[in-house]
Amino acid sequence: MSAKKRRARGEGGLSWDATRKRWVASRTIGYRPNGRRIIVRGSGKTQTEALDKLKENLKKREAKQAPKTTAEVSIAEAVAGFLRYGLMGRDESTVTNAHSLARHHIIPQLGHLTVRELTADDCERWLEGRAEVLATKSLREVRSVLRRAIDRVMRRDERVTRNVVDLCEVPSGKRTGRPSKALNFAEAMQVLAAAERAQSDMRQYVILALLTGARTEELRRLTWSHVVAYDSARGQWRPVQEAGWNHSEFAVYVWRSVRARGDTKTKKSRRTLKLPQRCVKALRDLWEGFAEPPIPEALLFPGEGGEVRGAMTVLRAFRREVIAPAGLEPDAWTPRELRHSFVSLLSDSGMPLDKIALLVGHSGTQVTEKVYRQQISPVIQDGAQAMDLIFPNPN
Repeated sequence: MSAKKRRARGEGGLSWDATRKRWVASRTIGYRPNGRRIIVRGSGKTQTEALDKLKENLKKREAKQAPKTTAEVSIAEAVAGFLRYGLMGRDESTVTNAHSLARHHIIPQLGHLTVRELTADDCERWLEGRAEVLATKSLREVRSVLRRAIDRVMRRDERVTRNVVDLCEVPSGKRTGRPSKALNFAEAMQVLAAAERAQSDMRQYVILALLTGARTEELRRLTWSHVVAYDSARGQWRPVQEAGWNHSEFAVYVWRSVRARGDTKTKKSRRTLKLPQRCVKALRDLWEGFAEPPIPEALLFPGEGGEVRGAMTVLRAFRREVIAPAGLEPDAWTPRELRHSFVSLLSDSGMPLDKIALLVGHSGTQVTEKVYRQQISPVIQDGAQAMDLIFPNPN
């Protein structure tokens, strides 16, 4: 009788399990990080049955681990992947809003379709239906979530060459949202006068917002190290903690915001603004109100515990301490409209659009023109000089 032939490398093992009274076929398919083998097994009453079962289990494992093609990935899976990996580092409110939009307005309506099955007609019907319950702004956001989710899947499968969501326009929603507006000159003077009478740091907050055009999210993140004076003797800008207030030129570094990771809205938003004299006086008064000079890292407008002040806290104080005493309707105005007013007043004073866009941190003039500007005048002036002319220091 001839000796039994040894099994070739890679064929695995075949042994009799006396306890189970079955043949067990096995194969090593890899190793875990700790060095232990990954073994796939199959059992049967006969050797052939055990080997066939092993092959079946190997195929099942391979199919389970193989990435799905675009045709197999559902919209629900695509959106879930985007929400998990595509929003890393984003602000918490942005992530929460995206999850809510997906849960209520994408997955219930389109989640059962695959990325390959989704058509432009499907998207248009979906957007038309969502327009009955969502505002226009929310429609844009929910469309963006779906588009970016599909883009993420497409980058993993070259067989789909276009995103059908790009072919669909966003219809007008159920409501257009609160329209942005700006203070006219008379209203701005009323607001400034009311701010000057405020007994809290809302005085400085409003004056800075109106006369520099900084976003409210940027103002809430300002520290005293961001307030600098030009030391003519040294020929350099220095923090006021070092340089003091006995100088003629001051500026503020708008380099941070309350967004995730402290970044400004865009790269262009990171800017340095020369301060109008009215702002300088307000900040010097705020500085001199401290029993001891604040440390460089201290916030200009801290919350009760020294942390970044919340947006709703600023809104309530703004309406209560400034807008109502100014004789305006409190519910009709928000702090962000001081930025709109800054743009409108500069345009009225004659500053060209491209210079206004630089002052407010826009990457181009398109947003300034469509959202903020009220008119264009072709006279060139510096932002701080223009604001000093519009609102001269009463002292």
